[in-house]
Amino acid sequence: MILRKTKDMEKIEYENWKANGQKYLRELQAFLDKVENIENEELRKEIIFQMLKCDNELTLLAEAMFEKYKSDREKSLKEYEDD
Repeated sequence: MILRKTKDMEKIEYENWKANGQKYLRELQAFLDKVENIENEELRKEIIFQMLKCDNELTLLAEAMFEKYKSDREKSLKEYEDD
């Protein structure tokens, strides 16, 4: 049996995402504030660049997971409709 999300459930998930997004932005700002105090310009740039590479990899991983979830959900719905 497949449970379909209600609008209320989607709203709660959206609100949780929004809160998490704001937390991410606060953490990013805290990181940049700390890096700003590094006097060695080359080291500061290397640290920021490495953090951006990590952030990009995490984004790619999350996007792949969302695509797999979407694909699995569509497959389940199709199987449910075929029954």
